Amino acid sequence: MTGLYYEEFEVGERIDHERRRTVSESDNQRFCDMTMNQQPLHLDEAFATGTPFGERIVNGLYTMSLAVGLSIPETTDGTIVANLSYDSVEHPNPVVHGDTIRARSTVTEKRETSDGDRGVVTMHVEAFVVNTEDTDADGDTLVCEFDRTVLSVKKPDEQS
Repeated sequence: MTGLYYEEFEVGERIDHERRRTVSESDNQRFCDMTMNQQPLHLDEAFATGTPFGERIVNGLYTMSLAVGLSIPETTDGTIVANLSYDSVEHPNPVVHGDTIRARSTVTEKRETSDGDRGVVTMHVEAFVVNTEDTDADGDTLVCEFDRTVLSVKKPDEQS
């Protein structure tokens, strides 16, 4: 288990997640098939070349899901009770096949539950396409951002 207990989250803390993932055509195809989303912008190259994007773009919900997955090891791996909400989702730029995605989470708020046994933590999650020509992370392109709220366990008494 590598996730954080409720007490270990600090409001304002920024976590640049270590794992990254290059998105393949197969990833996008499988996600669209599993979710029954047959939008031609994601699947039909001939159609997509006639759009302002000029090529197929990756399903935005896959991009969001990938950002959550990339964030799990350093945030909620083994310490989550449940995801409570995903809010304020935005996709300012598209993702295309072959893009490498990285994620960053910033803890924006936390509070104990009314019974004091657990805590609610909200993080602002950002996903970026890694700019392979610029090793400076500030040159990466923001492709998805949202607020993720989780119900987190507290440290067991013997670990406090």
